[in-house]
Amino acid sequence: MISVIKALVKFRDQRQWKKFHTPENLAKSIIIEAGELLENFQWKNQALDLENVKEEVADVMAYCLLLCEHYGFDPEVILKEKIAKNEAKYPVETVKGKSTKYNRYK
Repeated sequence: MISVIKALVKFRDQRQWKKFHTPENLAKSIIIEAGELLENFQWKNQALDLENVKEEVADVMAYCLLLCEHYGFDPEVILKEKIAKNEAKYPVETVKGKSTKYNRYK
């Protein structure tokens, strides 16, 4: 993943876009791109454009990785930390096969 971040940073820096990539702007861009991803699923009778889904997922991931780069987060580390928290929050024996919000199990 580090090589992907380096490629994103190189792309950004060659265009002198770092000044635009504030944490606030990156967070906004994540939401905007996530909305564009969601558009692919807006109408159930619409044929799914998998190429567009792939591109929008890549856009969301790119902005997330640039935000990680800004703060010095290691994406693999923070994902593993979040998985560990979720394992504690959502024990298999309590949540298996359920989509109920975590605070409504009991």
